[in-house]
Amino acid sequence: MITKVYRKAERTRRHARVRTKVSGTTECPRLAVTKSNKNIIAQIIDDTKGVTLCYVSTLDSDIKTKKANVEAGKEVGAAIAKKALDKKIKTVVFDRGGYIYHGVVKAVAEAAREAGLEF
Repeated sequence: MITKVYRKAERTRRHARVRTKVSGTTECPRLAVTKSNKNIIAQIIDDTKGVTLCYVSTLDSDIKTKKANVEAGKEVGAAIAKKALDKKIKTVVFDRGGYIYHGVVKAVAEAAREAGLEF
């Protein structure tokens, strides 16, 4: 019998596996990317303190593209890099959140690198 594949549970399991290896510190925080069908969220997190240092989403007013496509990913990546550099954060660890490094997630990462973040 064929069983149903629960995509959200599979992604959660992949994310848990990634999180055992990737952790943000005060010197090198974690850049976490989350996406849905409508929005893209990127945040920089210090896991030792459990604090979000920067947060950018397509729901913010400074992001012009209000969809979850590659263009919006580029805008979110550039905006999160700008906020991070304003707070003197230069190096981060990238957390793809269990998603494949392709499309929107790749656009966020490359735009953040082009804007000045190192990872």
